[in-house]
Amino acid sequence: MKFELILQIILFISSIGLGIVIFRKIPFLRTLPQKEFSGFVDKKQVISLSFKKGIQKLNLLKDLSYEMLLEKTLAKTKNISVKFEGKMSDLLVEAKESIKQREIRENDNYWEDLKEATKKKKNLKKR
Repeated sequence: MKFELILQIILFISSIGLGIVIFRKIPFLRTLPQKEFSGFVDKKQVISLSFKKGIQKLNLLKDLSYEMLLEKTLAKTKNISVKFEGKMSDLLVEAKESIKQREIRENDNYWEDLKEATKKKKNLKKR
């Protein structure tokens, strides 16, 4: 459970980082000139050109407002923090239960210890 939580946090942070890098590179990709292809076409060039055309068609940066981006980011952050809080409370409950079970196991010999103590007192009185 802890391992999955760590993996989810790492995935979330890396996704945010990847998104930031992509949004910073989109304006640069728009300014690059389009190359005319000769008879020999490189697969990498075809892929990069199609990616660039797709980004230009999407036109993400013109429709993106700061307030909407902030609102969406804060809402996602709130959801993640609520999930994290729920998992932490589950872990806390499990820890409390294990402590109670350990205390019960340690105090399980109470009556046996009490019998031995009374036997010792009886033996001391007989002497």
